[in-house]
Amino acid sequence: MPDVTPQHPLALFGTDELLTDTERDIRDTVRRFADDRLRPHLAEWYEAGELPARELARELGDLGVLGMHLSGYGCAGTNAVSYGLACAELEAADSGLRSLVSVQGSLAMYAIHAYGSAEQKARWLPEMAAGRAIGCFGLTEPDFGSNPAGMRSTARRDGTDWILRGTKMWITNGSIADVAVVWARAEDGVRGFLVPAGTPGFTTREISRKLSLRASVTAELVLDDVRLPAEAMLPGARGLRGPLGCLDEARFGIVFGATGAARDCLETTLEYARTRLAFDRPIGGFQLTQAKLADMTLELGKAVLLAVHLGRRKDAGTLRPEQVSLGKLNNVREALAIARECRTILAASGITLEYPPLRHANNLESVLTYEGTSEVHALVIGQALTGLPAFR
Repeated sequence: MPDVTPQHPLALFGTDELLTDTERDIRDTVRRFADDRLRPHLAEWYEAGELPARELARELGDLGVLGMHLSGYGCAGTNAVSYGLACAELEAADSGLRSLVSVQGSLAMYAIHAYGSAEQKARWLPEMAAGRAIGCFGLTEPDFGSNPAGMRSTARRDGTDWILRGTKMWITNGSIADVAVVWARAEDGVRGFLVPAGTPGFTTREISRKLSLRASVTAELVLDDVRLPAEAMLPGARGLRGPLGCLDEARFGIVFGATGAARDCLETTLEYARTRLAFDRPIGGFQLTQAKLADMTLELGKAVLLAVHLGRRKDAGTLRPEQVSLGKLNNVREALAIARECRTILAASGITLEYPPLRHANNLESVLTYEGTSEVHALVIGQALTGLPAFR
């Protein structure tokens, strides 16, 4: 039987044909940035547990990806699919890089853009879009992750001021942020506040010794009777709809981002399988290896098709929260399975930082549980199917 020219996994699905020229150009621009600027340093950053986040934020601002799906204030105003493709390329490098961009644009900037006053938007959004200011999003608490309604952080009025007290945990960008979007319980419901770095009573502590998302800044936020002026409150957000709306924005980026991590694993493994010899032949020529590669290609292709479909719905204004749950649950779960399976084909080589699958797998363990655990997303889907809320 004659040799057949190898095809890229996504070429089998023709996914490029689903994209516009502009969307492909944006994807390719971010891919070049990841290849030239990020990949040469990923193993070093991951092993050291450090990331030059401030430096990278400015470069990502110059690239135009910070808050790129928002309009005005120096934001690029791209469509949702373009933003998703950028997330995929960043996560193909490392989930920590996609997290930096996602938290900046889809959580902190989106909260200000959607719920902030004109003054708040003018003060923060242009600086954040350029990467000159970094934001974080303080919702998760030490005892309340999947159940934000149980938050203990409080905001009470003192004259015209607000006094915030509480602790937030697992906050990406927390210890380097110039401004934190903090959610706290007030008399009239959950409210959002902008807390600038250096505000008296506001301290952060970087979380170290992580086994996942090592190329990412993660921190604890402590608010000890932090006094804020009235204008620090986000006027357009009241109740949990505010922070949950932000989370839907960020989860959408994960739907695409996870496909980037999976694609990077599969591309690496395909190249390895074509060149690694066992019993005097490439291991890619063995039936069991090809079965693994075929199964992973199927799941990757389906995940990309789902991501693009959900992106089109978002651009049309018809995307529902439970559909974001479908995408996040499926695509992260399958990306993690692909990363693990790729590691088996790489064998001993796969446990080193010379190859990315185990690094991606470790990162995806966090992506599987942050911004909604896989169990919670399954229950969101279950409620949509039955009309019965299983988690209340």
